[in-house]
Amino acid sequence: MTTTKVLLSVLAHPDDESFGMGGTLALYAQQGWDVYLVCATRGEAGTVDPHYLEGFGSIAELRESELRCAARHLGLKSVFFLDYRDSGMPGMEANLHPQAQINAPISEVAARVVRYIRELRPDVVITFDPIGAYRHPDHIHIHNATVLAFERAADPAFAPQSGAPFQPGKLYFHTVPRRFLKIAVRLIRLFGGDPTRWGRNKDINLASLAEVDFPTHARVDYTRVSHKKTLASACHASQGGSQMRRGLIGAVFRLLGEKDTYMRAYPPVQPGEKVMTEL
Repeated sequence: MTTTKVLLSVLAHPDDESFGMGGTLALYAQQGWDVYLVCATRGEAGTVDPHYLEGFGSIAELRESELRCAARHLGLKSVFFLDYRDSGMPGMEANLHPQAQINAPISEVAARVVRYIRELRPDVVITFDPIGAYRHPDHIHIHNATVLAFERAADPAFAPQSGAPFQPGKLYFHTVPRRFLKIAVRLIRLFGGDPTRWGRNKDINLASLAEVDFPTHARVDYTRVSHKKTLASACHASQGGSQMRRGLIGAVFRLLGEKDTYMRAYPPVQPGEKVMTEL
């Protein structure tokens, strides 16, 4: 008798799954794993052109709908929300909202994540790297909360109201390869852009991110399901999802190949270990 393996991704906003580790999620779902997503917020602070809101009562309602569309393309078993509010980038008014994710104690957020770890009993947990991919406060906050939840999930004294203790097997951080970023920075400059002011709101410094180098312990080739990542990304139309796989960034993807890279946090990496092709 075999037990279906479980992969749990813990992220901050709708679109994080598709623009980031979506290839991995789709690949493992296709391989028969039960793949789940815990999303901390509904992306309320995202910039949305008015016409996308037609038929929706709020940005949160729109972006949740986009996420559920993406989840179907990726083959996710289910999506869960922690019901915090999007905190926005540093300096935004959204930072001050009392329900903003970054204003919740890490231990409180971790207790909510632990509930799903104990309920779903994942073999593998994945989340952002320590700088949250591009230093988004919510990304860093949910990274820290997920690390704490993973460390304390088997401790009956931690969040006893959140289910019976359980220890997942592995914890990985999804990373953005430094080579990818360096090529992107060069191409943006070549075409007259400013890599220190990149993105829809010009609030991401790609040049500084290219100087951060996390180790790679796993490299997952998702070429055979790359079309699913493309379809999932397109679901996030309000966030420019249909363009994410095109233009300069799309060109870099094609140049480097359709691969997700990961740093393993647990179990500890031993000296001499080779880069794995699976989680």
